[in-house]
Amino acid sequence: MIPQTIESPESFESLLGEVKAGFPSPTDDFREKLDLVKLLVRHNASTFFFRIDGVSMVDADMDEGDIIIVDRAVEPYNDCKAVCFIDGEYTVKRVSITEHGATLVPCNQANKRFKPIPVGPENDFLIWGVVTWVIKKA
Repeated sequence: MIPQTIESPESFESLLGEVKAGFPSPTDDFREKLDLVKLLVRHNASTFFFRIDGVSMVDADMDEGDIIIVDRAVEPYNDCKAVCFIDGEYTVKRVSITEHGATLVPCNQANKRFKPIPVGPENDFLIWGVVTWVIKKA
């Protein structure tokens, strides 16, 4: 697992134009500067980018090759999607939190080989960071 940090806000600036999803428009008069850091990142020092490798989260709109933005400053909550460390490995799953503990839940109903992972006191476990955004590949 190699998170990609934000080197500088300027590295994400580009020009933003509008594109019609209905009828084409011949005008492109309005452009504004897009700062992706301001738009997608609340905590620069604790935010990381990861590319999804695998298909266990497709029903959570995280497909292989997509990029997730993970914020370690966000407090984990029930049913959040998070990068978790469990028994020496990192994984992204939906986290079900109850008074009895946590369960890491894959989100791929079509593939029955992905089973929920109960977390108990015998596990080396940490919710590393909460997924705040998913950037889809086209």
